[in-house]
Amino acid sequence: MTSRRPSLRVERALLREGHRLLAGMDEVGRGALAGPVSVGVVVIDESTRTVPQGVKDSKLLSQQARERMVPKVRRWAVDHAVGHASAAEIDELGIMACLRLAGTRALAGLSVVPDLVILDGNHDWLTDPSRAGLLGLVGDGPATPPVTTMIKADLRCSSVAAASVLAKVERDGIITGYGEQYPVYGWAGNKGYSAPDHLAALDEHGSCELHRRSWRRFAQEGITAQQAEGLAAEVGAVAAIEEVEGETVLVEVVEELA
Repeated sequence: MTSRRPSLRVERALLREGHRLLAGMDEVGRGALAGPVSVGVVVIDESTRTVPQGVKDSKLLSQQARERMVPKVRRWAVDHAVGHASAAEIDELGIMACLRLAGTRALAGLSVVPDLVILDGNHDWLTDPSRAGLLGLVGDGPATPPVTTMIKADLRCSSVAAASVLAKVERDGIITGYGEQYPVYGWAGNKGYSAPDHLAALDEHGSCELHRRSWRRFAQEGITAQQAEGLAAEVGAVAAIEEVEGETVLVEVVEELA
């Protein structure tokens, strides 16, 4: 069983292989119904000491613990940043493209260029040579650094766990701020996810412009055929669309990620 206390063991091994600057990267908000998807990045080098005590994957920490960790992580890291992609961008580009977009924005916020990026999981969603033009949305710059993926990196690697904490706290602040404008959805508590109070509010009030209206939960509210096909392509599926009362709606296949 993987330990739930991350360390720098993996990072130190990669540093010994010749990588001078390592970046741990993690995303939050992928499965939310509203608000941005956010990507945190934390850079370390051979001089980096053991991560501040208590840092672990953000999902394993309380809100108060995460917030207390942020200044400690910022002081600990060689560099750090968080990038975001909005709900409107997710509707336009798809969730996977927006993970890349948020990730490139996070990298653009650094003052250094990492030699290698460690991503949680087994899929490299940051690198996409076939759509390099996406970088134009955040300004022209150097190519994305090389990426290595690792299952459970958020539990094993201190840099990835620290990145998840920064991203989670910053995204929570954004969606809570939006909640002041739209109090009926209870975003201060549910952070835009599919909590019962959020779903009940959607049933009563419908969605707003900060919801990801292309997602399956909002199919009845109508999206374009182009959006449906684009979103289905992101998950390797075929869009099932129908004309319902004169509107094109997505009725199947777009995966609502947990």
